[in-house]
Amino acid sequence: MASRCLTRRLLFLPKPPFHNLASVSIFKISTVTQATQAPSIYRKTFSHIFQECSSQRALEPGKQAHARMIISGFKPTIFVTNCLIQLYIKSCRLECANKVFDEMSQRDTVSWNAMIFGYSINGKMGLAQSSFDLMTEKDAISWNSLISGYLQNGNYLKAVEIFVVMSREGVFYDETTFSVVLRACSGLEDNVLGVQVHGIVVKLGFDCDVVTGSAILDMYAKCKRLDESLIFFYQMPAKNWVSWSALIAGCVQNDEPVGGIELFKEMQREGVGVSQSTYASVFRSCAGLSSLRLGSQLHGHALKNNFGVDTIVGTATLDMYAKCNNLYDARKVFNLLPNHNLQSYNALITGYARGDHGFDALQLFLHLLKSGLGFDEISLSGAFSACAVINGRQEGIQLHGLATKTPFQSNVCVANAILDMYGKCGALVEARCVFDKMETRDAVSWNAIIAAYEQNKTEEETLLLFAWMLQSRMEPDEFTYGSVLKACAGRQALNSGREIHGRVIKSGMGLDSFVGSVLVDMYCKCSMIEDAEKLHYRMEEQTTVSWNAIISGFSSHEQSEGAQNFFSKMLEMGVKPDNFTFATILDTCANLATVGLGKQLHAQIIKQDLQSDVYINSTLVDMYSKCGNMQDSRLMFDKSPNRDFVTWNAMVCAYANHGLGKEALQIFEKMQLQNVRPNHATFVAVLRACAHICLVERGLFYFNSMQTDYGLDPQLEHYSSIVDILGRSGQVTDALKLIEEMPFKADDVIWRTLLSICKMHGNVEVAEKAASSLLQLDPEDSSAYVLLSNIYADAEMWTEVSNMRKVMRYGRLKKEPGCSWIEVQSEVHMFLAMDKTHPICNEIYEYLDMLIREMRWAGHASDSKLMLRLRSRLFSRFTAAVLKLRGEKIGHSRVKTTHIHIMNYNLSGVIVDLTLQNHFFCFVIWRFWSWKRDRKGVEKEKSNMKANQVGITKQNSSISLRYR
Repeated sequence: MASRCLTRRLLFLPKPPFHNLASVSIFKISTVTQATQAPSIYRKTFSHIFQECSSQRALEPGKQAHARMIISGFKPTIFVTNCLIQLYIKSCRLECANKVFDEMSQRDTVSWNAMIFGYSINGKMGLAQSSFDLMTEKDAISWNSLISGYLQNGNYLKAVEIFVVMSREGVFYDETTFSVVLRACSGLEDNVLGVQVHGIVVKLGFDCDVVTGSAILDMYAKCKRLDESLIFFYQMPAKNWVSWSALIAGCVQNDEPVGGIELFKEMQREGVGVSQSTYASVFRSCAGLSSLRLGSQLHGHALKNNFGVDTIVGTATLDMYAKCNNLYDARKVFNLLPNHNLQSYNALITGYARGDHGFDALQLFLHLLKSGLGFDEISLSGAFSACAVINGRQEGIQLHGLATKTPFQSNVCVANAILDMYGKCGALVEARCVFDKMETRDAVSWNAIIAAYEQNKTEEETLLLFAWMLQSRMEPDEFTYGSVLKACAGRQALNSGREIHGRVIKSGMGLDSFVGSVLVDMYCKCSMIEDAEKLHYRMEEQTTVSWNAIISGFSSHEQSEGAQNFFSKMLEMGVKPDNFTFATILDTCANLATVGLGKQLHAQIIKQDLQSDVYINSTLVDMYSKCGNMQDSRLMFDKSPNRDFVTWNAMVCAYANHGLGKEALQIFEKMQLQNVRPNHATFVAVLRACAHICLVERGLFYFNSMQTDYGLDPQLEHYSSIVDILGRSGQVTDALKLIEEMPFKADDVIWRTLLSICKMHGNVEVAEKAASSLLQLDPEDSSAYVLLSNIYADAEMWTEVSNMRKVMRYGRLKKEPGCSWIEVQSEVHMFLAMDKTHPICNEIYEYLDMLIREMRWAGHASDSKLMLRLRSRLFSRFTAAVLKLRGEKIGHSRVKTTHIHIMNYNLSGVIVDLTLQNHFFCFVIWRFWSWKRDRKGVEKEKSNMKANQVGITKQNSSISLRYR
């Protein structure tokens, strides 16, 4: 009774003294009985105070009690001093605990055990080991504390070694010993050692203990022996929520999320109570399955059981939503948590970064810094990933500066995130500097630096780094091979690619979907299409990714028919196409002008709910425009829910390629008003549009604004467009001067452009310079001879024409034959000039002869200069043209293509895809036939040049002509 009264006097509290120590200041003592009068009361009072402060982590009241104990002159016993040491240790004031320990005149085992525990939780295992060695008497708690210390600091091997020494010393084991050493075996993933410890547990009869049994479950699960874990679980005589939670967590760790969910359901049927860790494991199972439905149901279950506001459960919940790509609900859960900890911040930051919400991730990281919770390697890694997502090089540099001031700079995970950030931001110098300074490199480090160089198109350095990796005895994985094979594809280094292919086979990795797909892509880009096809069929699993690789390979080598055939086989195999598949096949439809197949694909895209994909929308805009259907192309653009610069570029290019320069520039102006930043491709289309409508000043303005307004350096294709603009306006000499003064060496495209302009304006002098430069680049380019010969012919320089023909004949150079194809009832027919391979070739030629005779009787004749003039004037006066037919048989591919459609009269429309040559002659034939047959025709020129739309009506017959 006297002790209770004195305690109340000391604390000035009307209630029992330790009701709320954290909020009450104690030891405002005005009077106190001398220590010598009641030493036993003081002993009980101070020990009681220190124990209560320790349990509640109330450091300040405990320090005040310690100060009052010193002032009062009380000589504490070993028990009281031990309580004080434990208070300081649990309050993370190791220096205070160490000082009290050093001042003790006598120490017992509890004192030493407390200091070992304190040194261990503060990472000072050297001092912990020294204290342990100085102990004269050690009990099981001493050994357990040291083993647990090594375990907590990640030194699992040392923990096991101490356990072995403990067994040699004959120290009695208890449940804690086995629980700790089994966790060490889990950390080492040493199932052999774990089985041996399990045998000792069974021998000593501890296998019936629930805590030890749960540790055994965890050990087997982490050692990848889930079957043994399940067997032991169902053999356990007694189970509690710890056992169930350990097994559910084991299923998650072994990538068996379905098993974890089924165990949770069984746990509910058994009526076992659910804990925080149980919910956390099951939420991870839902995240592993990416099952938002199950995760939402589990969230409702947690709310029903009053776990909704729990920080651990809430963190697992928002992590599940983030991994299921439901960032809205993840942020909602985060905002509803009453208390945020570092783990909850980390889960949402990582979720934002993974979901390409880089700005949100960085804002949350800044909020974390202001919260005072600090950050760890997970927070930093997530922030660096966010910088990589937004291409935020400056933000990444600032964050790197912050990391250098922390111990996390040497962390391998953080260093890898920094490498990845610099690589994706194009900062190879900084990335290499970080890599070279790393003391420890793992496979992720090598993959990050190799991928950085490969993504920035430095393929040679990528291969050198791969060789260095092999010399460092680091084993490559599938991600390493993926980056290196892409580098080989970029360099078209077939021999290196084959060598790496052999290394993949030798490593026993096999042709899984990822590595096999990259190998297929490598062989395709090295023009080894047959090898790519063989490899595709030998792959262990033909997934969507592998099919995309082979389809893309055929498409990139202008084998659009082959790509479409593989797409058909893909559907026959039951493989579901994705957005990349559709984009690639739509591109082949644009190349072949197979608008029928394009519309079927569009319908399938809508069926699979992919129409909101920006990339697919852009490809649809491009496909419809290249098939001559600008109305549907514009409709797709207007209906696009999300437009990025790719979508805008597609629409600008569509109008520009159709010669609709005014409309192209209008789209470009709208793009600027929407604050969409144009890129190099945008300006190529804009300059092409200016060329089509001969806007010289405006074209030069846009050319200059690239660098002044957008910081884009003009590339060779932009100079080529300016040459086209100047040439079309008649400034041929200025065009030549621009080529000679530009900072790039002119390529064949720009010289061929100038040569075509010279033909348009009859400038023989500049044409000869352009042809000479073009032939220096490619002496076997027949187009240069053909164009120059035509220019000489227009200038009636017949001697030079004869010389050109002799050079071509002696050099065995032939003009590339014209090629046309036509879609008839979803079947594509291809024709070459003078082609006689079509099954109804004779009928086509007979019909052609008949049509030519009728045209001759109608009074038509040909004139090459008139044809050129009419083409440039939209054929507005084609009725005045007199077509003088030559005596020889007309065998041009376009004329033949015309006839196959004329003969198939039952078709509702005509679509012909042409190259540039002699299209006027075909047009006249089309017009004549349309007038005779009252039909509609659509002609589309395959290689751009000039875009016009003409409507001709006579007796309800019309013809529509589109060039692109």
